[in-house]
Amino acid sequence: MVLCFGEALVDRLGPPGGDPASAPSHQLDDRLGGAPANVACALARLGTPAAFLGRLGRDSIGAAFHSLFELRGVDVSALQWDRERPSRVVLVRRDACGERCFQGFAGDRGAGFADQAFAAEELAEPLERLMPQAAWLLVGTIPLASAASLQALELALGRAAQNGVAIALDVNWRPTFWDAQASVGSGPSPAALEAMGPLLDQVRLLKLAAEEAQWLFATRDPQRIQAGLPQRPAVVITDGGGPLHWWLGGHGGTADPWTVEVVDTTGAGDAFLAGLLHRICAEPELLSGAEPGRVRQAMAFASACGALVCQGAGAIDPQPSEAEVQAFLAQRSTLRGF
Repeated sequence: MVLCFGEALVDRLGPPGGDPASAPSHQLDDRLGGAPANVACALARLGTPAAFLGRLGRDSIGAAFHSLFELRGVDVSALQWDRERPSRVVLVRRDACGERCFQGFAGDRGAGFADQAFAAEELAEPLERLMPQAAWLLVGTIPLASAASLQALELALGRAAQNGVAIALDVNWRPTFWDAQASVGSGPSPAALEAMGPLLDQVRLLKLAAEEAQWLFATRDPQRIQAGLPQRPAVVITDGGGPLHWWLGGHGGTADPWTVEVVDTTGAGDAFLAGLLHRICAEPELLSGAEPGRVRQAMAFASACGALVCQGAGAIDPQPSEAEVQAFLAQRSTLRGF
C-alpha cells in the first residue's frame, strides 16, 4: 500500500486565457484534485492499494471526494472531517495551450481551510493499522505551511520510520499556500527552505519540477542532487513538455515526454508519480540493481500516465488503468526517447 498524505481540494479551472476569479460560472470547470488525492486515485486506478490521509470540510466537496475515493477503492480510514472549515477551492488559470498556474483560493470563511487543520491526535489510531500494510508514505511540502498539518506530518513520518516505510516526496511548491499574497511564480522563501530541510533528509524517492530543482539545489542534475542527500534517494526531475531526467537505482537517463494533444496539464505530474510508484511497488529492485532498460521502461510507463491525463480535463477523471497505459505504449512500436 502507498499512504498519500496531504491535501484534497477543488481545482477551479478558468476558461482558456481567462481569469477564474472573474469569469462567469458557466465558463468555470470545478475538478476534484490536490496532489496527494490525485496520486491516491491514480494508484488505485492502476491497481496499487492506496490510502488517503487528509482532512476535508463537511460540505459538498468533502462528500464528492468521499464518493470518489469509495468508487476508486482508496482507503479512507484516516480521512478526517472538519465542521468549521471548508474544503479548499484553488483558482487555476489556463493559457490557450492548457498550461496552468495557481493564482489563489476561494471559499475561506475566516478560519482557513480544512486541510490546514489536519489533527495529529485523530491520526494516531489509523496509522497504527495502516503503517504495517504500507511500503511507501507519499508527502508534499504544502503540509509544512501550517502548524497543525505539520504536526500531523511529523507524526506520520515518525511512524513510517518505526515501521520501515519509505518516504516519497513530491516537492509540489505552491507559494500561495504559504503566503496568499505571494507571486505565483516565486520560489521558496528562506523560511520555507528551512522547513523543507528535515523532510528532504528522510526521502527515498524525490520528484521535482525543473524549477524546483534549481531553487532547492541550484542544479538540475539528478545525480548531483542524489549525492547531496543523506538517504541517497532516487531523483526524478520533470519539466512539463521538456525532457525528463532521472537518477534511479544507480542509473541515470533522460527522455522527451510523449507527444499528445493537450487539453489540460493539471495533475499530469501526479499521474506520472503514481505510475512510477506503481512500477516500483511491483519491482522494488528498480531502486537498487535493476537493469538500465527496466528503469527506462518504468519511466516510459510513468510518462505515459502523465500524457494520458493531459488529454482530458482535470487531474483525476482522465487517469488511466494499467491496461490503458499498456495500450498507449503498444501503439508506439518504438519507445521514442525511452
